Amino acid sequence: MNKIIASLFACATVLATAPALAEVVVVVSPKAAESSLSKEQVAQFFLGKSSSMTPVDQADSAPIRAEFYKKVADKDAAQAKALWSKLVFTGKATMPKEVADNAAVKAAVAANPKAIGYIEKSAVDASVKVVYTAQ
Repeated sequence: MNKIIASLFACATVLATAPALAEVVVVVSPKAAESSLSKEQVAQFFLGKSSSMTPVDQADSAPIRAEFYKKVADKDAAQAKALWSKLVFTGKATMPKEVADNAAVKAAVAANPKAIGYIEKSAVDASVKVVYTAQ
C-alpha cells in the first residue's frame, strides 16, 4: 500500500512540476499590411479555406503545432493534416511549408510579406509582427 501511495505522490509531483505549454502567437512579416487577425481568420489560412496568406507550419512532431491547432482551429494536428491532404488530392491547394522550429518560422515569415506562421511568444523579436495571440 505504501508503494502505491509513494508512486501516486511521485506522479503528482512530476505533473505539478511539468512545464506549462508555451503561449502561442501568430506572426507575419513586419512589411505585411495586417496588424491584427481574428481566430477565425487565422484558422481559415491554416485550414486551407483562404489563400490570401501562405501558412508556415512547424514540424509535425513539434508540441507547439498540436497546441496551435487545438487553440486556433479546435482540431488536433492530425485532423488539420487530413483536411490539407484532401485539398491537395483534389487539386485545390498545396500543403503548407513545414519548417523545423520557431527560428525557421521567423525566417520564412520575415522573408515573405504574404506568409503567416506561429511561434512561442518568448521567441518574438523585431523580425516578425504578432497579429494574434492564441488563448
